[in-house]
Amino acid sequence: MKLKSPYLVKPHAAVRLSRLPTTETGDFETEESAAAVLVKHRSQLNTLQEVFYASEQKALLIVLEGMDTAGKDGTIRHIFSGVNPQGCDVTAFKVPTPLEARHDFLWRAHNAVPPRGMIGIFNRSHYEDVLSPRVHKVISGKVARKRLDNINGFEDMLSDNGVVILKFFLHISHGEQTNRLKARIDTPDKHWKLSEADFHERRFWSSYENAYDDILSATSRKHAPWFVIPSDHKWYRNVAISQIIVDAMQGLKLKYPAPTLDASGIKL
Repeated sequence: MKLKSPYLVKPHAAVRLSRLPTTETGDFETEESAAAVLVKHRSQLNTLQEVFYASEQKALLIVLEGMDTAGKDGTIRHIFSGVNPQGCDVTAFKVPTPLEARHDFLWRAHNAVPPRGMIGIFNRSHYEDVLSPRVHKVISGKVARKRLDNINGFEDMLSDNGVVILKFFLHISHGEQTNRLKARIDTPDKHWKLSEADFHERRFWSSYENAYDDILSATSRKHAPWFVIPSDHKWYRNVAISQIIVDAMQGLKLKYPAPTLDASGIKL
């Protein structure tokens, strides 16, 4: 799968998030100019998903990662609001349950991989089992590197079995995270989104950034690419990601399956 994007992480490229833009808006000067394009993308996704669902030739796995408040929920809501919910599943990965913790770290992720014909969205993902444990020194650097090797093998196997993988890192600045947390504090209706972890984990920003640098550098592959999306502007984040997804689905060139019934002879 060949995808052109300025945000594509080329295989084996060394990533340094601190050097990558968070405020870029591409060819769009205003939110209004991007809004019409996002509407177009939603319409295209609706049409593409119908063929995708009917053909049952491929599965699509979309991975969303990013710092707290990066906008994973908003990305899902704004891009996929028009698709048929029968053909789309969202899985959120949180702290492993006792049962999940007794299995290998990829067990819960594999269990959530979409079947052919379905779009699966991981709101956080199997990368969480490398990220937080490494930052908090629950696992060693050696174990973290081994897990990244395991993930590469896992995603390679999925690709061999018809799963199209697109991975997006929603890249926000520390200052923008501050603004978003403050907005939640100042809005009573948003207090339900706040947790102690939001503020505790901010102290480890640099450690998380370093861990993500290694993840993005080690696991972006031709069959499972990472895209680092500038996400300080939510409206640009949405249109940039939706463009990549539309391009990927169009590139599959799927068609409706052959009919099993000759409808021309049916009389009602």
